[in-house]
Amino acid sequence: MRCLKITLILTLITISCVSNNPLEPYGAVPSKRQLIWHNMKYHAFIHFGPNTFTDIEWGHGDESPDVFNPTGLDCRQWAKAIKDAGMEGAIITAKHHDGFCLWPSAYSTHTVRESQWRDGKGDVLQELSEACREFGLKFGIYVSPWDRNHPTYFTDEYNTVFKNMLEEVLTNYGEVYYVFFDGAFSVGPDGKRQEYDWTGFTEVVRRCQPNAVIFSDAGPDVRWIGNERGYAAETNWCTMKKGLFYPGIGGVNDQLQTGHEDGELWIPAEVNTSIRPGWFYHKQEDNKVKSLNRLIDNWYHSVGMNGNFLLNLPPDTRGLIHENDIKRLMELKTYLDEAFSLNLASDASARATQTRGKLFSVKKAIDDNPETYWATDDDVLNASIELDFSQPKTINTLLIQEFITLGQRVKSFSIEALHENKFVQIAAGVTIGNRRIVKFNTILTQKLKINISAKANPLISNLEVYRVPELYKEPTVQNEKL
Repeated sequence: MRCLKITLILTLITISCVSNNPLEPYGAVPSKRQLIWHNMKYHAFIHFGPNTFTDIEWGHGDESPDVFNPTGLDCRQWAKAIKDAGMEGAIITAKHHDGFCLWPSAYSTHTVRESQWRDGKGDVLQELSEACREFGLKFGIYVSPWDRNHPTYFTDEYNTVFKNMLEEVLTNYGEVYYVFFDGAFSVGPDGKRQEYDWTGFTEVVRRCQPNAVIFSDAGPDVRWIGNERGYAAETNWCTMKKGLFYPGIGGVNDQLQTGHEDGELWIPAEVNTSIRPGWFYHKQEDNKVKSLNRLIDNWYHSVGMNGNFLLNLPPDTRGLIHENDIKRLMELKTYLDEAFSLNLASDASARATQTRGKLFSVKKAIDDNPETYWATDDDVLNASIELDFSQPKTINTLLIQEFITLGQRVKSFSIEALHENKFVQIAAGVTIGNRRIVKFNTILTQKLKINISAKANPLISNLEVYRVPELYKEPTVQNEKL
């Protein structure tokens, strides 16, 4: 009898250990720097340079440096507006295609040093990086390899020049969290194209700012979403296949939008657009700032579609973020604060059709701790979570997150609500990833069920339920293919 008891105890211990074992990663997984980026939501893009004053989008590189002369540049005004809007970082066009450098580069004669501004002693990157630190924002840079001014462009020497410029901006302004590479280029009169040393450019970033994520069409850390209208697709995998993409590739935007389900590389999507029709400031666009409705829709289709939202705010010829832009930013902030102020799932009870063990209880999905998660056993790929609010609640939005540290697993899901004593489907989706926000018709219900189908046992780290305000009118753009 004693032997039987010992055997039973050992068996129970073994079962407990198996079902509470930490899970193994599945497929490609994010790096530490990518996880930091995933934990953010909302960034500011700042297009500023000679184009601001010549009223064009792409400068030719032959503009006099003296055209750059903001009358009242105040980077603290930028930083305050960005912080007040709820953004977490700012990325500035340190050098656009025209080659003009917003810092006094030792490797160019087309810089703020050659302009009238601040009597040639100014440095926009210095002023902005200091303002970002003051207001608790992260500082990032956009640097275009295309240079329509530099005399060495179209030669092998130019790659060395560009790497030297990169080292300047990555070592003289404190921590840089984001490096944005544009893949644009020009073809010379003889048909020659500048071959960029992308491997060398990446090496400079990794050496000088090892925690910075690198953005381009192909990553290696963050990819473009494939359009500049601020909309991610319904399907949005964080993974991409090797060898199919490179900066400036173009023409394959559908794959950039959706990613690849079985990709070997973790390259999540940044969703970018401008608050105005153009990327640089144009006075004639002062009354063409995107509507609040459109920005709300952009937010749900970026932050809510497994991406981050990069919204461009172009300073004007004074060197200030325009009042109209700030007004709309703050309207968006007011909407978001109201929409996500009360998480109804925090007081709900939860149960699941299957659970891996106590360490992975379904309660981990609603405990407001991003490092804990509900999980099923290894062989359980289809499961459901049911939330009970104890009394009927009026709801219309679900936020759901996977524990992406161990990979992206969910390939489809549906949402059901209890109605007249039976569950009825109210929404469905494909991928989840880091964050998926699903809006559905407003309904009064006591119970919500989330059904999940995954490629490997699902890991859900967070569930939130809200009643968000309705949009003011139908969005200009819905879930169309862009």
